[in-house]
Amino acid sequence: MRFLGKYADALYAVLRIVAGLLFLCHGGQKLFGWFGGDKVTEPLMMVAGAIEFGGGLLIAIGFFTSIAAFLASGEMAAAYFMAHAPHSPIPIVNHGELAVVYCFLFLYMAARGSGPLSVDSARRRSKIH
Repeated sequence: MRFLGKYADALYAVLRIVAGLLFLCHGGQKLFGWFGGDKVTEPLMMVAGAIEFGGGLLIAIGFFTSIAAFLASGEMAAAYFMAHAPHSPIPIVNHGELAVVYCFLFLYMAARGSGPLSVDSARRRSKIH
C-alpha cells in the first residue's frame, strides 16, 4: 500500500531541494568557510567544493538537474574511494555513509531528472504555451 503515492512528485521535489541545499552547504564550507568549515586551498578540494556548491544549487532549483546530479554522484563516489574506503571497506566503520547515500541519491536524481517545482519544468511549460 502506497499511502503517500499521490504525493510522490511533490515529495521528490522536496527531496531534490533539501538534498541540493545541503550539498550546497558542504561546498560553502570548503569554498567560503561557511558553517564552521575551513576554507580549503588544495586544488582537488576546491574542485570538490565547486561541484558541491554549484551542483547543489543547480539540483536545488532544478536546472540541468540530471547533469549536475550525475557529476555530484561521481564526486561522492570518488570521495568515498579516496577518503573513506582506504580505512575500511565498510561505510559505517570508515564514516563514509553520507558519501554513499549522496552518491546513490544523486545517481537516482540523474536518472529521474528535475521533476516538478523546478526551473526545467517551468521552462518546458513555457515552451508548450
